[in-house]
Amino acid sequence: MPRNKRSFFERLTGSIHIEDDSTVLGASGKPSKRTDWMETEADEGQLLVDVHQTPDAIIVKTMVAGVKPEDLQITISREMVTIQGKRQAETTALENDYFLKELYWGSFSRSILLPQEVDAESAEATEKQGLLTIRLPKIDKERIQKVRVKSS
Repeated sequence: MPRNKRSFFERLTGSIHIEDDSTVLGASGKPSKRTDWMETEADEGQLLVDVHQTPDAIIVKTMVAGVKPEDLQITISREMVTIQGKRQAETTALENDYFLKELYWGSFSRSILLPQEVDAESAEATEKQGLLTIRLPKIDKERIQKVRVKSS
């Protein structure tokens, strides 16, 4: 049964409740019809990460328990790291037999914009007891390299 009254928040912001109406505001601010991409849920989960730095590296940590190393893909550029993978469900329980179902199964990804440029070729990734740790050495732009001139 559709709601007849808009909530205080909806009246205040001018928004509409999507489940109650098939129109949404488009980029121009004018109402437009819902499209298929609005009705489908995201196909990928998103990893939760911890990112911190040491004087010489940026460290990214995330839990990948239940993921085989061959199902993980880590892509590193000078300013971004992307972690992609897939967690396969291995269950014999029927869907109707669940009381709670909170674990995420399926594809996941996460891209992290780094606060400083890193040396992608020297990066290292290790996994121990489900914890993936990626060490990304920083590029020291302040470092001065002296070059000796050889005479022939």
